[in-house]
Amino acid sequence: MTKQVQTLDHVIIRFAGDSGDGMQLAGDRFTQETAAFGNDLSTLPNFPAEIRAPAGTLPGVSSFQLHFADHDILTPGDAPDVLIAMNPAALRANISDLPRGGDLIVNTDEFTKRNLTKVGYAANPLEDGSLEQYHVHAVPITSMTVKALESFDITRKDAERAKNMFALGMLSWLYDRPAEGTLGFLKAKFSGRPEIMQANVAAFQAGWNFGETTEAFSVRYEVKPATLAPGSYRNISGNTALAYGLVTASQLSGLPLFLGSYPITPASDILHELARHKRFGVRTFQAEDEIAAVGAALGAAFGGSLAVTSTSGPGMLLKAETIGLAVSVELPLIVCDIQRAGPSTGMPTKTEQADLLQAMFGRNGESPVPIVAAASPADCFSAVIEAARIAVKYRTPVILLSDGYLANGSEPWRIPEIASLPDLASEFAFATPGADAGAFQPFLRDPATLARPWAIPGTPGLEHRIGGIEKADVTGEISYDPDNHDRMVRLRQAKIDGIAADIAPLRVDDPDGSARVLVIGWGSTYGSIGAAVRRVRNGGHPVAHAHLRYLNPFPPNLGEVLRRYDKVLLPEINLGQLALLLRGRFLVDVISYNRVRGLPFRAAELAGVIEDVIGHA
Repeated sequence: MTKQVQTLDHVIIRFAGDSGDGMQLAGDRFTQETAAFGNDLSTLPNFPAEIRAPAGTLPGVSSFQLHFADHDILTPGDAPDVLIAMNPAALRANISDLPRGGDLIVNTDEFTKRNLTKVGYAANPLEDGSLEQYHVHAVPITSMTVKALESFDITRKDAERAKNMFALGMLSWLYDRPAEGTLGFLKAKFSGRPEIMQANVAAFQAGWNFGETTEAFSVRYEVKPATLAPGSYRNISGNTALAYGLVTASQLSGLPLFLGSYPITPASDILHELARHKRFGVRTFQAEDEIAAVGAALGAAFGGSLAVTSTSGPGMLLKAETIGLAVSVELPLIVCDIQRAGPSTGMPTKTEQADLLQAMFGRNGESPVPIVAAASPADCFSAVIEAARIAVKYRTPVILLSDGYLANGSEPWRIPEIASLPDLASEFAFATPGADAGAFQPFLRDPATLARPWAIPGTPGLEHRIGGIEKADVTGEISYDPDNHDRMVRLRQAKIDGIAADIAPLRVDDPDGSARVLVIGWGSTYGSIGAAVRRVRNGGHPVAHAHLRYLNPFPPNLGEVLRRYDKVLLPEINLGQLALLLRGRFLVDVISYNRVRGLPFRAAELAGVIEDVIGHA
């Protein structure tokens, strides 16, 4: 059947179903094919914390949103153009986000009286007219999948499980996505179970054929590849980019990489990914708890490794004492905090950026640490390399802040040229020939960086004390002298403050310099703020935009930038943590805009806030 082909500049698709329906897998495969096709893209996986949430219930709904376009985009989109609802729960949980006139594809087989009652539907919404504002495509996905697989020697349950592949095939046809990568993926994933592999391939092809032959879809859509800077690209998630950045930092520094970690959502994939790269000298240690994980990492730093520990907010609480020890003994340690919604267990699979004050002050005593924040999934790669550079050069623990949105989301990543990466080489201390025993001075600082020597244990002539009790300046002997303690505290602070001279000034995007309002952000709000700023400018309003990577110390020109504008707006997915720091440090009356819903900001929402601030400037 020949069908009309309509060209679009972008599409936002959301797959939604039970957490056991394979929506994350279907969304990921659609994303991989879209990346291979050459579109720019951004994704938002959203799933329950339970391993197997109650089937057919609202808390059990899992979704995957993908925004892809023929031009540069910054977010997964505010609302879907197309919603695929695999059951009544998925429909009820997501239908309020679908704009009037949007396409709704519904798996009618699951709209039984029992399933409808379970989520509070008094009548079938497919029959009562409540969905008439949408373009509804009622498709019996489950039964068509089972029918397509009736010749295979598999159980009905296994056949039903392949319905996500039927849906993926149907959407792949509808939006002209390549199929080769998905077919290859299925053949590799189920290579040990040939019948299951063949069934999933058949289900995908059946979905594709249904789209091609049904009258339910009269139009096929095309989104052409985006024009991107020349280079080699791959789709990458934030956690994968972070893991690759750590391996790269290890190679650039010439130091073996050691990860001490305890599994915790949403940081666990860093451990999983790094465990695959032993050929690069990576050692991963899954500890019995968070305290053991960071303790092992600090021990590895003492032993001369590029040492890393990864966790989320609850784990940061448990690691605090050992991070303080790393501050005291002045050893390089990279602490990756993949933030999630709290407090306590909170919402483990939902995003938040509420650990900033914990990263700044969540240790006893005066224990300053540098803080670097990644802005996008791909940016996790370069952000963690920068964290490693600072840690090694200044002999200090560094906290890298990411979050669940960046960790699980994905976007195209331009693979960098090796020559463009920084030199992270660092020399260990060495014994002076002929020096007296005990002549080594472990706290004799580099005058440029205030970093102390990095002495590998067991090196003859470099014997020195280690531990959390205060040490004497230069000699490193245990000291309870009040003046010495005051000096050491100030030296450690001065070392961190001095990093400001070694980072780039804050860059402001203010095209013609006429803006009176500055929108500033940090971390994962980069995309939402950037998209909102574009909307406001397209509406004819000048507005400036700046984004902070360095949260401690701040860029050297930050105060001057803040004072340049009449109004400064700061959106955060917390209750105003960076705003508190900026007000206290620079005495600027920052306008704080805060939402803590476990989700990223919507660009339209922020655009409205920006326009309101401009109107009162």
